[in-house]
Amino acid sequence: MSLKLDDLKVYYNTLRGKVKALDGVSFELKDGEILGLAGESGCGKSTLSNSLILLKPPMKYISGKVTLDNEELPIHNYKKMNDFRYKRISIIPQYAMNAMNPTVRINRYISDILTAKDIKYSDYEKELKRRMSLVGLDHSVLNMFPIELSGGMKQRMVMVIATLLNPSLLLADEITSALDVSTQKAVSKMLVEFRDREFVKSVIFVTHDVSVLYQIADKIMIMYAGKFAEMGNTEEIIHNPKHPYTKLLVGAMPEVGIKFTETPLKGIPGQPPALLNPPLGCRFRERCPFAFDKCNEEPPVITDKNWHMCSCWKEAE
Repeated sequence: MSLKLDDLKVYYNTLRGKVKALDGVSFELKDGEILGLAGESGCGKSTLSNSLILLKPPMKYISGKVTLDNEELPIHNYKKMNDFRYKRISIIPQYAMNAMNPTVRINRYISDILTAKDIKYSDYEKELKRRMSLVGLDHSVLNMFPIELSGGMKQRMVMVIATLLNPSLLLADEITSALDVSTQKAVSKMLVEFRDREFVKSVIFVTHDVSVLYQIADKIMIMYAGKFAEMGNTEEIIHNPKHPYTKLLVGAMPEVGIKFTETPLKGIPGQPPALLNPPLGCRFRERCPFAFDKCNEEPPVITDKNWHMCSCWKEAE
């Protein structure tokens, strides 16, 4: 087992109170799996991802436990997490194309990162160049400044840097959102190849685009308003969703060959609840077409024989 979250709660401190952005999320991710994490803006995707590697103000750890390779991650302790960052758990940030220091050449930037971890650049230079070749980057790129690279080249370079020490867990936060379609596909394929070559054990891929997950994810987890909604293998989530929110989310995806001048896309009516003072019970109930009285209570997580998990009272009936 690579990663396990047990009732993790991470809030944001604000002048008006605590925003319950991640409110009791539990799941497991096995070695070799790519987990796609999806949901609307503000559902807690990036909060979950960031809390696993760099939990800093205004984020505040409330409770819960995280284990990586059967060892507890001290996510609430900034200094202790330094032993895990980059070596055991790494991230391709949301704005990866701007992640590198623009004032130094790329080889110097990588050397500084490794030196901070008490690692010699020369020990990894050969492997660094090998991986650059795998993603189609010439070795001369190392002597360039980030501004000299295209967006796709920067993205690939950051992917190589993030996985250079073969971390157990890689967090990929919206890494395809600023890329054109062809580059999105290339980057997604590289991520799968990195997993297949065991550069990383497992991956959490955060995105708004469920269609991207259908191409690369082994499992998909849907979040809503800081809560777990549903998780299962990719085929099940796309073709047999159980949670009402997942059904509406998948139903809003465009279909190939459909003219939307004739068949308009369907959205999800309403807005997610404010997380400063979220409603009791199911947080989707005010937008849910199947809501009933029981939804005023916290829904249980129901798991079927295929480990398809759903947090909904309708599934519990």
